[in-house]
Amino acid sequence: MKAIRRFTVRPVLPEPLRPLSDLARNLRWSWHAETRDLFQSVDPERWAASSGDPVRLLGSVPPARLAALAGDRRFLRRLAAVAGDLNDYMTGDRWYQTQPDELPAAVAYFSPEFGITAALPQYSGGLGILAGDHLKAASDLGVPLIGVGLLYRHGYFRQTLSRDGWQQEHYPVLDPNELPVVLLEEADGTPAQVALALPGGKQLHARIWLAQVGRVPLLMLDSDVEENDLGERGVTDRLYGGGSEHRLLQEMLLGIGGVRAVRTYCRLTGHPEPEVFHTNEGHAGFLGLERIAEFCAEGLEFDSALEAVRAGTVFTTHTPVPAGIDRFDRALVARHFGPDAELPRIDVERVLRLGMETYPGGEPNLFNMAVMGLRLAQRANGVSLLHGHVSREMFSGLWPGFDADEVPITSVTNGVHAPTWVAPEVFRLGARQIGAQRAEDALTVGGSDRWDAVADIPDQDIWELRRGLREQLVTEVRERLRAAWRQRGAGTAELGWIDGVLDPDVLTIGFARRVPSYKRLTLMLRDRDRLMDLLLHPERPIQIVVAGKAHPADDGGKRLVQELVRFADDPRVRHRIVFLPDYGMGMAQKLYPGCDIWLNNPLRPLEACGTSGMKAALNGCLNLSVLDGWWDEWFQPDFGWAVPTADGVGTDPDHRDDIEAAALYDLLEQRVTPRFYERGESGLPDRWIEMVRQTLSLLGPKVLAGRMVREYVERLYSPAALAHRSMVPDAARELAEWKDRVRAAWPGVTVDHVETSASAALAELGTTLGLRVRVGLGDLGPDDVEVQAVSGRVDEEDRIGDATVVPLKPVGSPDQDGRWVYEGPLSLDRTGPFGYTVRILPAHRLLASSAELGLVAGPSEELVEAAGLLLR
Repeated sequence: MKAIRRFTVRPVLPEPLRPLSDLARNLRWSWHAETRDLFQSVDPERWAASSGDPVRLLGSVPPARLAALAGDRRFLRRLAAVAGDLNDYMTGDRWYQTQPDELPAAVAYFSPEFGITAALPQYSGGLGILAGDHLKAASDLGVPLIGVGLLYRHGYFRQTLSRDGWQQEHYPVLDPNELPVVLLEEADGTPAQVALALPGGKQLHARIWLAQVGRVPLLMLDSDVEENDLGERGVTDRLYGGGSEHRLLQEMLLGIGGVRAVRTYCRLTGHPEPEVFHTNEGHAGFLGLERIAEFCAEGLEFDSALEAVRAGTVFTTHTPVPAGIDRFDRALVARHFGPDAELPRIDVERVLRLGMETYPGGEPNLFNMAVMGLRLAQRANGVSLLHGHVSREMFSGLWPGFDADEVPITSVTNGVHAPTWVAPEVFRLGARQIGAQRAEDALTVGGSDRWDAVADIPDQDIWELRRGLREQLVTEVRERLRAAWRQRGAGTAELGWIDGVLDPDVLTIGFARRVPSYKRLTLMLRDRDRLMDLLLHPERPIQIVVAGKAHPADDGGKRLVQELVRFADDPRVRHRIVFLPDYGMGMAQKLYPGCDIWLNNPLRPLEACGTSGMKAALNGCLNLSVLDGWWDEWFQPDFGWAVPTADGVGTDPDHRDDIEAAALYDLLEQRVTPRFYERGESGLPDRWIEMVRQTLSLLGPKVLAGRMVREYVERLYSPAALAHRSMVPDAARELAEWKDRVRAAWPGVTVDHVETSASAALAELGTTLGLRVRVGLGDLGPDDVEVQAVSGRVDEEDRIGDATVVPLKPVGSPDQDGRWVYEGPLSLDRTGPFGYTVRILPAHRLLASSAELGLVAGPSEELVEAAGLLLR
C-alpha cells in the first residue's frame, strides 16, 4: 500500500546527547574525521546503512541505544571533546582574522550547484564540487562568506545501466526535512520567504533553507511551497533540467531571489552585509540587476547604480567554449522584466543591453549570461592560467581594439579541499611525520611552496600506503559492480566472476568525470587490440576503473558510455576494466586514493581546469594527462606524464584522436608500466615511489583550495571591497557621467603625428630614443586620458609581442588647433626586429583597468606608413 502523506519523525535525543544534533547539522562533519568517528561509534551498522549521513543515522537509532549512550561516560567525554572542538572552530580566530583591516566585512558567493557532501546531493559535476570546496576552504580560513544556491527537490539524476549498457536516469525525491538543512525563520517562527514578480501578475515564492558549512552559511532557495501554482513549484525541481523558460526562472530565482535571501539572512541574524558579490559562472548573473534596483531605490540613476554594482562584483567563468554558456532569446528575457514583471522600475532595454551579443561574431537576438556577468563585474577571472588565456580570446569582442592579452580577465587556478579528498590513511602518515595540527594546517591554510617533510617518509611506508589504498578500492569496486549488475537484471549465480575483478597488485588507472564529447571517454578504446594487450600483459598488466554520467539530453554522451560498458562487459577483459555507474562524491572519495594513475585526455584547450587530477595527486596518485587546464600550468616530468597533443589547425578530428590515442598507448607501454613494475635493490619500485614523493611534496601545496581562496581574497575580494567603499553615490555619479562624456567625445580622439630622435631604421641595444607625439583630444583633456608608447619585439606581420608600455607626458598647453604634444623615452631593450606604436586610452582613478571601457585610439594606417614605426 502507498502512503497518502509522508512525515519526517525526528528522534528526541536524551539531554546529554543534545550536542549530537548540532554536530549533525553542521556539515563540518563531512571533512572532520573525529566527528565522523564519533557518529560511527553510535551504531556502526546503521552508520554504514545511512551512507555516513549523521541526520539519517540519528533518525534510525533505537531509543534504547540512545539511552545507553546517554549513560556511557566514555562516549560522553568523546562527545564533549568533539563538540568543544567545533565551538573553537566556529568562534576562534583563523587566517582571515589575522589579515589587514581593509578586507571585506563579508562576501556573497553565488553558484547554481554546491557539492558539499553526498548527503546533500545538489551538484552535477566539477562546478558544484569546486563551489563546495570554495565554501569549505573559506570556512577553514575564517573568510566571512555567505553561499547562495537553489535547493533542487530531485537534485541531479541517479544513473543506472540497462542490460545492454544504456544509461538510465532516475530522479528520487529529496525531502528537505531529511537533509542536513534547516528552514530560515522570521522572529515569529514563520518560514522566511522571498518572492519574484512574474508576467501576468503572478508571483514566484521561495523558502530559504540553511545548510551550515563549518563557519559558512549556505542559503538554498526552494520554490516547492504552497503559495505557488504547480508550474512555479517545479522551478527548483531539477538541476539543469527543463526548457529555456524553466532555466531562465531558475537563474532569476538564484540571482535576484538570492540577493533578497542574503538581505533577509543578514537582517535576521545580524551577519555583516556583503561588500563583495562573487558570481560563480553566468547562471547567477541576474544578482547584479537586483543590486542595481536596490541602488535605484536609494536614489541613484541606472548608470550610476551600474558603476556602484560593478565595483564590488567578481565574475568567474568556468567554460572554455561558447556552447557552455546559457543564452536566452531576447523576447523571452524581455517578457520577464519591465513594468509587468520583475524589476518594474528599470527600463527593460537597459536590462537587455547588458546581455546582448552586440559585438562582431555575436548573435544580436540572444541574451548571453556570461556577457552580462562580465558587464556587471569590474573584476573577472578564469580558473587556470591557460583558461584565462582562452577566456581573454573568447570574450575579446567585448573589448575591441585591444590585444587578447590585455582583455581584463585574469585567472585564479582552482584548488581542492584537502580534508575532504585526502584519505584518512594519507593524513595519518603525514601526521605521524609532522604532528596532527601541523598536518591539518598544511592541508587547510597552505602557504608553503613545497612539503619538504615528505622526503623523510620511508619508501616502505609510502609503498604500503599505496597498496593498502589500492586494496580498499578493489573491495569497493567489487561491491559496487555486484550492485550494478543486479540493477541490470543479473542473478547471483551469474556474478561469481566479480570476486576476481581487479587485483590489488596491478597498476590501477582511474578515469572519472562528466561525459561530454570533448572529455573523450572512449579515447582509450581507439585501438582495442593495443588496449587488450595492455590489460592482459603477462608481466606488466594494467587495470582501469571508469565512471561518469552523460547529461540526460546528450544521446551522444550516452552512446560513449554504452560503448565503454560493452567493452568492459567482454569476458576476456572484465576482470581488468570496469565501468561503475552513478559517479558521485561518495564513490570519488574511494576512487582517487586507490588509483596509481589518474587519466585525463580532453581535447586541448577545452578543459577549463579539471580538478579531479588534483584530488588524486593529494593522495599520491600520479597524473597522466593532456597538457590542458591545471596540468598545462604545473606539469613536471618529476611527478607525471604529458600526453602529446595533435592540435594543429588543419588536423582532422578522427586523425587527431588516432594520433593522441597512439601516444597514450606508447606512454603506458614504454614509460608508465615499466616504472611501476621495476624493482630496485630494496625490492621496491624506487623510481615510482620517488614520483609519488615528488607529487606530494611539489604538487600538494599548489592544488589546495586554501591557496585558491587566499588568492581570491588577496587579488579579487580585497580590491573589490576597496572599490566598493570608494564608490559612494557621488563617486558613482561622477564615474557614470565621466564615462558618458568620454564615449561621446571618443570619435574626436586621434593620434596625429609621431616622431623619434632615431635617424635610421637600425639602432643599438640599450639606446634610449626621444618620442614626441601630437594628439587630438576633442572635448577631452589630459586628465581624461593616458597616452602610451607600446614597444617590443615584432613578428613577420609587425605585431608587437611581450609589449612594454610607457606613459607619455603632456608638454605645455594645446596649440592653436587644440592639439596636445606628449613626450617620453623609448628604450630599445631587446635585440632583433623591434617596433613601437602609440595609443590613447581613457584614464580615471576609479577604473580597475584601462581597457574597462573598450575604447582605444591609435595612429591611422597612413600615419604608420609615413612614420616607419619599425626598427631592425
